[in-house]
Amino acid sequence: MKEYLEGQVENMTHDGRGVVKEDRFPIFIPGALPGERILYQVTKKGKKFASGDLVEILQASPQRQEAKDPTLMPIMPLQILNAQGQKAFKENVVKQALERIAGQRNIKIKPLKTMDHPWFYRNKMTLAVKDIQGRLEFGIFGRKSHDFIPVDQTYLAEKPLEESIFKARDILRKHKIQAYDPLSKQGNLHHIILKRGHYSGETMILFVCKNETPLGDQALYQDLKAQIPQLVSIAQNKQEKDHQEILGRKTKILWGDKYLKDQLLGLSFYQSPQAFYQVNTPQTEVLYQLALDYAQLQGTERVLDAYCGLGTISLHLAKKARQVHAMEILEEAIQTAEENKKINQITNAHFQAGKAEKILPQWQKQGLEFDLALVDPPRKGLDPSFIQSLGQLAPGKIIYISCNPATLARDCKEFVDLGYQIQEVQPVDLFPQTPHVECIALIQRVKG
Repeated sequence: MKEYLEGQVENMTHDGRGVVKEDRFPIFIPGALPGERILYQVTKKGKKFASGDLVEILQASPQRQEAKDPTLMPIMPLQILNAQGQKAFKENVVKQALERIAGQRNIKIKPLKTMDHPWFYRNKMTLAVKDIQGRLEFGIFGRKSHDFIPVDQTYLAEKPLEESIFKARDILRKHKIQAYDPLSKQGNLHHIILKRGHYSGETMILFVCKNETPLGDQALYQDLKAQIPQLVSIAQNKQEKDHQEILGRKTKILWGDKYLKDQLLGLSFYQSPQAFYQVNTPQTEVLYQLALDYAQLQGTERVLDAYCGLGTISLHLAKKARQVHAMEILEEAIQTAEENKKINQITNAHFQAGKAEKILPQWQKQGLEFDLALVDPPRKGLDPSFIQSLGQLAPGKIIYISCNPATLARDCKEFVDLGYQIQEVQPVDLFPQTPHVECIALIQRVKG
């Protein structure tokens, strides 16, 4: 039997685990908060750190609050930390990244923009699916494991979406839909994704399956339509690889429309099944308004938008700029962006599918120059060759939207080396109850 150890929690890791040190050796404990005295067990020891389990809280932090649902700790580990504590934690994550990685100690970091109602905010939920004792369950996986945890609530999905999720589960049970079992190779469904337009209420269901055999039949689709308000689309994605990214490349519509439709800052947007769309609509509007305020467009500028997705920010920029050139790796997203351009009657936005680091040098060879560049990359940040190409084009201003402070800081260091200065960074809380934080950075050219 492993021994229980007593320790003081000194701080938290960037992913929300408490840090206890034993002879200066760090042990990471999920569920422990800074300032707490705890009993813990070491479960795994590596060369640089160890992992452990929380056994008992001997002295609780004044910022600790009761968890809404302890079983949901893998997807919202900060649910035990009050609003003041979450704000301080996220501001510190951003500050530490910029100081340690970018080497920037004098950057203006503004206070985190928080939500008034930080529960039930997501317009999209992705859940794993598994048969347990012959009963279909929706659930999540344990932290860094494949341990399936059934759930009956999420506290994160918008309330109408939350209701639709579990209505869908009950209907799938009724129609005897079988989850894919990687051991027996039986069944087909392994994830389900539901999306809902925050303003429109339109809902889309995406089944993620092992193969292309259509899941269910028209009776199932009609049952879903009858019981899920404003259901407009049912689609199926094929992902045949185990333990890879959730979505595969091929998606087909089983029933209904190709898109759901919603609004952002007064413009209308179609969402296709696979394309990226920010999951917190109210806070996305805060984020995008900040981008427009930073841009200060006068109507004469040529703007670059890299990693443009469905064109959500591109089209807002196009309303105020002379011309916008935007790129996105996913062909489906670019097709949808073109549709979004049409429905908003915008003619001065150009979209192209492909990798940003390949398209930008092509545009450079064509003689395109940009007054402003907006980048919104995935968590891995910008490709080094893209940064170099952008540095050669030398736009006067760069607006960097990031969901990962570490890669934001890394890339900011590169821009500083290319003659730019980070004017300010504004964190925005798009993901309450989780350790994730979105940032928008204003980067200005100062030499060259």
